[in-house]
Amino acid sequence: MGRLRLPSSWLWARGRAVAPRGQTDGSQGRGGSGRFHLVSPLLESAALSEAAGAKVYMKLENVQPTGSFKIRGIGYLCQEAARTGCRRFVCSSGGNAGLAAAYAAGKLGLPATVVVPGSAGEAVRRRLRDLGAEVEVCGQVWDEANRRALELAEAEGCMSIHPFDHPLIWQGHASLVRELRDSLESKPDAVVLSVGGGGLLAGVVAGLREVGWPDVPVLAAETWGAHSLHAALRAGRLVSLPRIASVAKSLGALTVSARALQCAREHPVLSEVVEDAEAVRAVERFLDDERLLVEPACGAALALLYAGRLRRLRGEGRLPPALASVVVVVCGGSDIHAAELRALKSRLGLP
Repeated sequence: MGRLRLPSSWLWARGRAVAPRGQTDGSQGRGGSGRFHLVSPLLESAALSEAAGAKVYMKLENVQPTGSFKIRGIGYLCQEAARTGCRRFVCSSGGNAGLAAAYAAGKLGLPATVVVPGSAGEAVRRRLRDLGAEVEVCGQVWDEANRRALELAEAEGCMSIHPFDHPLIWQGHASLVRELRDSLESKPDAVVLSVGGGGLLAGVVAGLREVGWPDVPVLAAETWGAHSLHAALRAGRLVSLPRIASVAKSLGALTVSARALQCAREHPVLSEVVEDAEAVRAVERFLDDERLLVEPACGAALALLYAGRLRRLRGEGRLPPALASVVVVVCGGSDIHAAELRALKSRLGLP
């Protein structure tokens, strides 16, 4: 199972599969601008396969134009909003969603304001401005920035682009699974991804149902201190974390979306939480193994593979005893660089 099937029209650049210009995956907006995201590479990882005890394919969303999967859903939402008359966007974001909104706004020739919390790094703020967005800093966590964005949108009579909680965002993110269907000869035995507010989870679950893979389990990774989905599942209802106490700031939603919780109840979703140190070690190991630098938020999903969680889940009978293939969504992230990785290791006392 899970053998990779690449379209004959794909090109190869630096060892990665790259879709040629103009190729679409059926998820472009109807506003006449075409889609804004790339058909991202799907590559087998020898290192992750060895760690997980199964063939692991990496869906490399870190190579998207804005550095993360967010451009899929945010781009699609912005296109549809522009098609129906929206002429300005306001977005609240810890970084990645804002970058996607600013990028989409630029492509559409529309202005955008992105409200970020104080935890967003200066590098992200600079990139937002470089993309043409106005940047406002409000609060210390995303929830505070989101309240300010809603106020601005109401005062200015423009649309608030939510970073993860909108049906069109989930529809845009579902394109990732359609690409898996087109690249794999058979369905994977599991999909591993990180969860913040839950937009990616909702989109992947929608995509799995769309392509006829409703039984493929999803391993949902979070870090302690940003584990709003895990907390909701344990409580049996939506709950709000008292604060974000994790270095994985991109996962920093105090409350997961209602749709994500619903997906976790209706679909085979396994909620797993890792320590910050595990996520950061996974980031460093992934850099060594694949020469790709990603955020700790992405490291949470990678840590499930590196730390042997798949082997444990199989031993507990929560996954099939034999996994032929697994897909890990390398969700990416833009607020990371070598100096930041060193600072995170020092903060966590890692060698």
